[in-house]
Amino acid sequence: MAEQYPHYIEFRHVCKTFDKPVLVDCNFYVDAGQTVAIIGRSGVGKSVTLGHIMGFLKPDSGRVIVAHEDITDFDEAEMNRIRRKVTMVFQSGALFDSLTVAENILFSLEQREDFNEKNREDIVNGMLKMVGIEDARDKYPADLSTGYRRAIAIARAIAAEPQCILYDEPTTMVDPIMSEHLTSLMLMLKNDMKMTAVVVTHDLDLLHQVADSVVFLSDGKVAYFGPPEGLYKSEDPVIQEFLELDKVIRGHVGEKLHGDDNPFRSAGAGGLGVGRTKE
Repeated sequence: MAEQYPHYIEFRHVCKTFDKPVLVDCNFYVDAGQTVAIIGRSGVGKSVTLGHIMGFLKPDSGRVIVAHEDITDFDEAEMNRIRRKVTMVFQSGALFDSLTVAENILFSLEQREDFNEKNREDIVNGMLKMVGIEDARDKYPADLSTGYRRAIAIARAIAAEPQCILYDEPTTMVDPIMSEHLTSLMLMLKNDMKMTAVVVTHDLDLLHQVADSVVFLSDGKVAYFGPPEGLYKSEDPVIQEFLELDKVIRGHVGEKLHGDDNPFRSAGAGGLGVGRTKE
């Protein structure tokens, strides 16, 4: 299969229409071990792209390659096999509220064919230590911050030993300290575990730290696909406007954070809502 489909993930002329065209002749690829970031304005098809990779959606035309296989016409049984290789960290975390953090991770472990009942506690504790949230082991998701729930979702994802993780806005609505923690975690998975990844994000700082390539979607089309540094050389007015707006927003936030009215200047980490308090 790898000879026929050399890229781990590939979109070949993918089109998808709901009330209006959402993806229009989209072409890009992700090589094994690489991280590709998908960016663009809201409503341009970023999450729809992830839905196609997971097989939740089917293209109207074109082909979708995942894990070196053409999944376009796969049925649900075949997709379940692919989903053992490719998993997704949802923006909400998609955790089971009735289960503790440890039980959420254990649920993922039990889906593995090589699951061993004898060492399950060691693996759960190892996963929690890996993502730096050992203190949340016996808590319930509803009692935790958004950032903690995202870290738990990542721990649950890697417990299944996938080849690839899809991240949907991993640093949205989390405080700066937890955002840095999640970024470091994603880098660890990329560099140490050679994990393939696709990241939908509005966070350009995250993009520059983790992405090997960038897909910029505009009006459902791939307006740019290439290395992050090339994005700034693009003459596409939509891309330039997006980048300029990001500069304005970050500059405004920077002024706020350094100003005397910043409520977090003397609050420390606790004031940022990191840890066990709800955001």
